[in-house]
Amino acid sequence: MTDISTDFSDTNQNGNENFLGKRLESDLGPLGVIQNVEMEITVELGRAKMSVRELLSLTSGDVVELDRLATSPVDVLVNGTLVARAEVVVVEDEFGIRITEVVGRDERSDS
Repeated sequence: MTDISTDFSDTNQNGNENFLGKRLESDLGPLGVIQNVEMEITVELGRAKMSVRELLSLTSGDVVELDRLATSPVDVLVNGTLVARAEVVVVEDEFGIRITEVVGRDERSDS
């Protein structure tokens, strides 16, 4: 008899992958020693250029227009390197992001 049930636990029969096929901590090999190293994650909404005069003249309530449409995805940077794009979401009363695209190695040099 063939078992056709779906297991949504964190490990498969081999004990090294979750149900999405992603590698778990126990299967990281040499990278396991750095798995707890903290990294800075930055989410960039957009950029703006202005002169020092314009910057110094900003006051409370001023609006700075960014170079990105409100419907565009935000950039996710790890230690200053672009690694993904995401959409902004609200989780309870705080902002969060939903990853929509993992950036390939060839696009990472553009950030």
